[in-house]
Amino acid sequence: MSRLLSINSYHYRRGGSDVVYLDHASLMESVGWENAFFSMHHPQNIASEWSDYFVDELQYGHQYSIAQKLVMATKVVYSFEAQEKIARLIDKFKPSIAHTHCIFHHLSPSILPVLSERGIPVVMTAHELKAICPAISMRNSGGVCERCKNGSSLNVLKYRCIKNSFAPSAIVAIETFVHRTLDTYRKNVSKLITPSRFYLEKYIEWGWPKEKVIYIPNYVDANRLVPEYEPGAYFLYFGRLSIEKGVETLIRAASAAQVPLKIVGTGPEDEVLKALAGNLPGDVEFLGYRSGDELLDLIRAAKVVVLPSEWYENAPMTVLESYALGKPVLGARIGGIPELVIDGETGWSFASGSVPELTQVLAQTNQRSATELAAMGRAGRDFVTSHFSRAQYLERVLSVYADLGVTA
Repeated sequence: MSRLLSINSYHYRRGGSDVVYLDHASLMESVGWENAFFSMHHPQNIASEWSDYFVDELQYGHQYSIAQKLVMATKVVYSFEAQEKIARLIDKFKPSIAHTHCIFHHLSPSILPVLSERGIPVVMTAHELKAICPAISMRNSGGVCERCKNGSSLNVLKYRCIKNSFAPSAIVAIETFVHRTLDTYRKNVSKLITPSRFYLEKYIEWGWPKEKVIYIPNYVDANRLVPEYEPGAYFLYFGRLSIEKGVETLIRAASAAQVPLKIVGTGPEDEVLKALAGNLPGDVEFLGYRSGDELLDLIRAAKVVVLPSEWYENAPMTVLESYALGKPVLGARIGGIPELVIDGETGWSFASGSVPELTQVLAQTNQRSATELAAMGRAGRDFVTSHFSRAQYLERVLSVYADLGVTA
């Protein structure tokens, strides 16, 4: 029996990449693979028999002493704790292959040489751009940024790319220098999977060998999601409340278009966005964190889902899940979003960061008939079932594993 070691910083459904990590492991188990997990301790973690091997929790924003902060900083750069614990897990589990997801900062790329030195093929799904961009998202306080492509990683410090702050930017600059010098990613990752064609092209453009990068889109098990094609009364955003997500642009546009908007999620911009909405005319409701059936019901009851991102989004699960639930999507033209939103068929696109253009799209959408919106919802679900199915994803991933000499 083949054995898969699934690796990710968080072991609960915190965000889209964490969902993919857990669903991928579950999918492999369903076809007979044995699976073990390597992650970080966290109060919200799903129970796991492998948790004794998880690294200590490392959470930014918590109150720590100066000594604790220094220890954390060294772990971000290079974690000997993670190396020691994953080595013990390997001895116990003896994986045939390892599949990593988001390992940055909390686990650190220091685990990759341990795997490759043991002869374990490493597949990494690039949910973000961290393996080429120090700031993960190719964005800082000034907007989208690609200065590090042909320049020094000290740009991350010069432009305060991490939280617009000197200290965390300095730590990440050191981390980047260390792992670029060691060539940690390209040297130790056997195959890099990108869920969007945009990310595939971006990684190759930044120096990854073409033969190492492969496009495999995420999947949604649409059979488990009951759609509601009849449009509701409100526009919906669900996701993280942070600057790069473009929620401020959405609130301003919704106010100008005079359309009702519900916002689901939490994040660092929570209070700022609530204050903004309170100072503008319009109907904006903040619903906080929702998950499970509660979130699914909110999506089903929406008119349209809006994704106003202002960074290089990859292949947002938000779009695929909305389609599977029978809802059209309004998406910003940036990153991998245009690959998923088919104008006039499954939704409409607009210029990222443009309040006037988003205002116009919201107003026009609000005037469309229920029949037209329902037809677009059906087209979206057909698009997901045709191109982003569970069976297609499994076939593509197993093909990558087989190319690396690992079969069921």
